[in-house]
Amino acid sequence: MRVALSLSKRGLGNVWPNPAVGCVLVRNGDIVGRGWTKPGGRPHAERIALDQAGAHALGATAYVTLEPCSHFGKSPPCASGLIASGVTRVVSALEDPDPRVCGRGHTMLRDAGIIVDTGLMADMAQQLNAGFLSRVMHNTPLVTLKLAGSLDGRSSLANGKSQWITGATARAWGHTLRANHDAIVVGADTVIADNPDLRCRIAGREKNSPVRVVLDRTAKISPQCALVATAGQTPTWLVVGEEYLQTAQQVFEKTAIKLLPARCADGHLNLHDVLHVLGHKGLTRVLVESGGRLAASLLKTGMVERLVHFQAPGIIGADGRAIIDNLNLADLAGMYRFKRSGFASAGQDMMVTYEKITD
Repeated sequence: MRVALSLSKRGLGNVWPNPAVGCVLVRNGDIVGRGWTKPGGRPHAERIALDQAGAHALGATAYVTLEPCSHFGKSPPCASGLIASGVTRVVSALEDPDPRVCGRGHTMLRDAGIIVDTGLMADMAQQLNAGFLSRVMHNTPLVTLKLAGSLDGRSSLANGKSQWITGATARAWGHTLRANHDAIVVGADTVIADNPDLRCRIAGREKNSPVRVVLDRTAKISPQCALVATAGQTPTWLVVGEEYLQTAQQVFEKTAIKLLPARCADGHLNLHDVLHVLGHKGLTRVLVESGGRLAASLLKTGMVERLVHFQAPGIIGADGRAIIDNLNLADLAGMYRFKRSGFASAGQDMMVTYEKITD
């Protein structure tokens, strides 16, 4: 199962709206087949492992990180494939909460006389597929907020210059984060100030660039900016306020930009509604690389589940811009707290990862 979970990671960021699944077939103590969900969500991990094993699947045990599907979609059910192959036992880490499956895959296998065990390394499986589980259960993607700044929590100089606070290693790791997410989300102010490209620039992983999502209530970004100019090569979505959709359609009519309307509240996009819109489009994991204002707004919603902080060993001072804008806290009891889940040296910088504290 540990091997299957490791394989499943290879699908993160490129299989949405499907889950990233890993499968290992074992017969007489030997691995005879292995697979992971391929880009676009097809073929499934089980099908790849079964095809690799061929006749050796007969009498084997299948270790799968998520319950095998039981419904006909673009391909036949994986549960049917496992039954037809002659496996005698299936061990799955999690039951699939998708209403089309939700225990039916396990039932099909048991009805065919196959031994089914569940729950092996479930915690790790939930961690890896937290985005898929969030989309299925709550119709919102998993939100990871990326922060990068100095020792004193500054993201740039007062004039906005930020290239480069962190070093080359940290920036490369940031691109790996992009490749492992379905989408990267920024605010319109970041696009206007920096004219970013936002594609993955890791050699060999350029095709893993995520969907680029800009939150732009009034459709104020320029049609000549880099994101719009390259929207034909890398999918780019613009989330606008419902009342500005017609204006946006006129402005971006001759571009490859995809427009998504969302509700507004108090002169701002309703971020809860924005995330539901993205979840409805099938996104499971989004990485937010924003300025301090959007970062603060997202924290206030309580929907930031993970946080990645790159910290440079330098000091800018109080005249620099804070990585998080005003949160309007009245006392320390209201401080937004996370639990540390990992840390590593990124050259001279530090990368620390955090998870939301849940009751």
